Amino acid sequence: QSGKIAKILGGRRPEGLIYELFLDEKGEKISKSKGNGLTIEEWLTYGTEESLGFYLFREPKSAKQLHIGIIPRAVDEYWQFRENLADQPLDKQLGNPVWHLLRATGDGTGAGDTLPVTYGLLLNLVGVLGPHATHDQVWSYLGNYVDDADPDKHPDLAVLVDSALAYNRDFIAPTLNRRAPEANEADALAALDEELAATSDDASAQDLQTMVYEIGKDPHYGFEQLRDWFKALYETLLGSSQGPRMGSFIALYGIENTRKLIGEALDRVERENA
Repeated sequence: QSGKIAKILGGRRPEGLIYELFLDEKGEKISKSKGNGLTIEEWLTYGTEESLGFYLFREPKSAKQLHIGIIPRAVDEYWQFRENLADQPLDKQLGNPVWHLLRATGDGTGAGDTLPVTYGLLLNLVGVLGPHATHDQVWSYLGNYVDDADPDKHPDLAVLVDSALAYNRDFIAPTLNRRAPEANEADALAALDEELAATSDDASAQDLQTMVYEIGKDPHYGFEQLRDWFKALYETLLGSSQGPRMGSFIALYGIENTRKLIGEALDRVERENA
């Protein structure tokens, strides 16, 4: 009706917008009777207000899933889009949801800001520390990776640390299961341990990533594809089939602590063969 009224008055009809309903993780419509939705309170417990606004703002005409599993990606995509703002021309900025969100909240600054650690990497760190990990423990490890690792100096990161602790406790920790490596995987892990033993503590994440990469490419260890090596690392060291860039994780968790994870994985092989 608004279009007809605008036409009679000689004006331009408003742009119409059809907002698609959200779907659950099975692709079914969210229903109050089913209770298959996600509350704002839950999102704010495991994510951030900015990431929620970002997720709602993007692609309103596309059907989107709304469940607990999409929160980490939404958080990281928000910060990725925010970081991109500084290098974008104005027309691209206007197409960036974060440009509008920053102004909607009364904060026109923030273009180019980013976090030193992604939410996904934080979740991997907290997953290794276990369900009873504390805020102070996480920040002590962040000191390996972040200059001035202090929650007062990194308030946005401090919020994510609390969110990661809650998300890990309620959803990740109960599902983690570190399996014993296969024979070729154990050989590759032993080689990685040997390389790490000869590496300085201040090695960059990129150098560590290259080290891991080269071991996976070595035909001696029998990985048909490089992703098989990384999957083995995730499953034997982290207890999950997916994970972060291993160089970034090692830099964050620490070389000696990573070697302990490798040692525990190799011990599982010995126990199974005993």
